[in-house]
Amino acid sequence: MSRIDDTKEFIPVRIAVLTVSDTRSLTDDRSGDVLVDRIAAAGHALADRKIITDERAEIAEQLRAWCADPQIDVVISTGGTGLTGRDVTVEAHRDVYEKEIDAFGTVFTIVSMNKIGTSAVQSRATGGVAGGTYLFALPGSPGACKDAWDEILVKQLDFRHRPCNFVEIMPRLDEHLRRK
Repeated sequence: MSRIDDTKEFIPVRIAVLTVSDTRSLTDDRSGDVLVDRIAAAGHALADRKIITDERAEIAEQLRAWCADPQIDVVISTGGTGLTGRDVTVEAHRDVYEKEIDAFGTVFTIVSMNKIGTSAVQSRATGGVAGGTYLFALPGSPGACKDAWDEILVKQLDFRHRPCNFVEIMPRLDEHLRRK
């Protein structure tokens, strides 16, 4: 079972938060606020925060810019993962991914099923890697952001988490790009 290994030292990561919405601003971005608060409470650093509209090309451009920034280790977006015509965040993420973390969406669905039952099928939460940066797309509800952080990300972004975690393999995410 998963656990924290107290003999290991915590390693903070630098996380950017992207809210995808046609209607939100920083004053009423509750989902972004949930993530920012949890990032700080866990001991990580907020590297950047932006709100952009539901435009696939703009989302992908922002994700690529953050992946190219050596001061950002993880990007978490919220919003635009549903089924409506304007929900294009998942497609934008997949435009950027080098590798998709297929099990992230599966585990998120399991967590969601325990909270909201079969309504969980309406989420397309996803995760992937690009340029040595982790990318996660979460639904736009504060509850979904809490669930994803509290049940998955807080553990996987903690170097002390056992049996394994995302942080311990960070140095090797871009090894295919290095000279041999």
